[in-house]
Amino acid sequence: MAFHHAQFSQSLNQSLAELNGGINVSFEFFPPSTPEMEKLLWSSIRRLEPLNPKFVSVTYGANSGVRDRTHSVIDRIQNETNLVAAPHLTLVDAEEAELRDLAKQYWENGVRSIVALRGDLPDGSPKPTRFAADLVGLLKSVADFDISVAAYPEVHPEAANAQADLINLKRKIDAGANRAITQFFFDVESYLRFRDRCVAAGIDVEIVPGILPVTNFTQLKRFAGLTNVSLPSWLHKQFDGLEDDPSTRQLVGANVAIDMVKVLSREGVKDFHFYTLNRAELTYAICHTLGVRPQVASAS
Repeated sequence: MAFHHAQFSQSLNQSLAELNGGINVSFEFFPPSTPEMEKLLWSSIRRLEPLNPKFVSVTYGANSGVRDRTHSVIDRIQNETNLVAAPHLTLVDAEEAELRDLAKQYWENGVRSIVALRGDLPDGSPKPTRFAADLVGLLKSVADFDISVAAYPEVHPEAANAQADLINLKRKIDAGANRAITQFFFDVESYLRFRDRCVAAGIDVEIVPGILPVTNFTQLKRFAGLTNVSLPSWLHKQFDGLEDDPSTRQLVGANVAIDMVKVLSREGVKDFHFYTLNRAELTYAICHTLGVRPQVASAS
């Protein structure tokens, strides 16, 4: 009995110690639409900056007002922080010449990283004729950007089937993308199976899991419905009865994300992308637990 107990505590201690910072993180933010949201965004950026992420991405809405806000957030990140800023860029609402100009402008302003997406089609649009792979090719023809593209472990809602979706991802990588970032997911198995299928299809870049730390399960159910993401029954159980208990939801949400990252990191995943929803608390706590911490200046 004592032997089993010793073995168990050893493996437990091992699992708590093993994640000592051997991972890379990146964070996603969205452009604020009110002064309050602007304050929240900047306090989150300042809080997460010392964790030294590989890059921080800023999402991009299809209408020009949101586009301008994306640019101003990117400019401020470039000018006022030490972070690598990666704007999202979509091609649904822009002509090729416009995209080229924008890419040149970004390069001239020191932006080297871009998240390249097709973008959501406006209601009633005809079937698309241009895809994210075309945008990747266009960007690479302008300059040698570091390009991230989207991947869908549970299949893009518009894809004919999983194989067609995988072929589309391979096109994006073959066009020059440097990594794929997944849609958020909670079924870890589906990510691992997807990663295996990517390898089998000859996709040889990092498939970075997109992690969404959840505090609002009601909102998550809406998101998941729109994006074809399955919410396992264990996740429903975790948040059951917490509708009016936000502080417990924070702890549960952090715990779920930490467990997921631990399992993934044991499976050899080294890079994680956090959908912060412009809030720092959960992402910071998760990173801290995983050993991603501010660099302490050594005494000389």
